[in-house]
Amino acid sequence: MKKVSVIIPVYGVEKYILQTVQSVLNQTYQEFEILIVDDESPDRSVEICQQLNDPRIKIIHQKNQGISAARNAGIRQATGDYIALLDGDDIWVPEKLAKHVKHLDSSPNVGVSYSYSVFIDEQGKSLGIYQISKTEDITPGLIFCRNPVGNGSTPVIRKEVFEEIKYQENWEEGGVACYFDPSLRHIEDVECWLRMSIKTEWAFEGIPEALTQYRIHGMGGSTKLDSQLESMLRVIEKTRAYAPEVTEQYAKPALAYQLRFLARRAVRLRDGGQAVKYFHQAIATSWRILIDEPRRTILTAGAAYLLWLLPQGLYRTMEEWALKRTGKNQERRIIQNPIAQLEMSQSQ
Repeated sequence: MKKVSVIIPVYGVEKYILQTVQSVLNQTYQEFEILIVDDESPDRSVEICQQLNDPRIKIIHQKNQGISAARNAGIRQATGDYIALLDGDDIWVPEKLAKHVKHLDSSPNVGVSYSYSVFIDEQGKSLGIYQISKTEDITPGLIFCRNPVGNGSTPVIRKEVFEEIKYQENWEEGGVACYFDPSLRHIEDVECWLRMSIKTEWAFEGIPEALTQYRIHGMGGSTKLDSQLESMLRVIEKTRAYAPEVTEQYAKPALAYQLRFLARRAVRLRDGGQAVKYFHQAIATSWRILIDEPRRTILTAGAAYLLWLLPQGLYRTMEEWALKRTGKNQERRIIQNPIAQLEMSQSQ
């Protein structure tokens, strides 16, 4: 059996970390180790982890350097054939590892296996909406613009893929092996997936099922909108240094999609002015997103302007209706997928 190393960076997640780690311990596939990387967490997160009595759990301590450095520290000490990433506030469904291991074992050309996600609130309750992306024929351009992997808690990756993209960096004292760029505090996953897709021959492929529960709350990096934009600009310039042809073709649409994403984040934060500003910047950067993804772009514009113009109560009522309708449509898409149909028939 292939061993999976589960890397969990920990910083300020005492409300969620027990549920996160327990979701790994509850996996139907049990050949794993859990590497919890304490990024000098200021709360009781590590103390909670230390109370878990399982020999497969190892706690690694480091000075506060951010999520990229924490993931790097875990990967350097990983002994598994496959490496799974899980943020300290997200949750896996019990079958997740089993399905990814089966996927990778049966697909020798696939280096990165990922899944859909369902959004949950701070209490762990499903919001009824999903993160659904393309699962096949993944190109560097698609990763640059749309990040089909979705979030940092979905992928299970062959260790060989990380070995092919690692580099040395003088981080703190002396050179250490890096996989994620420790200088990035946002978009670090996109930058890593880009290097994997451009510098290696390994394929990306997704499992069209919601195997990850992605938590939405006000504490995460997703609230730091201007910092995310700055990080995206840095990723573009870093990629330009080793893949100028990819950057030339995709930099503008990638930036436009990122600005549209930030507009949606601003909507979620109830900041109509910021939402409209980011949307205007997105269209000014590349108006082609209106042609390539008209429905999503127009919906983003509508949400931004309605939030900006309408009373909060009326907007909230319209938003709840729209989210429920979106969730139902997404559920139909997942159920209609042949793989999901097969899973349902086998469980009956």
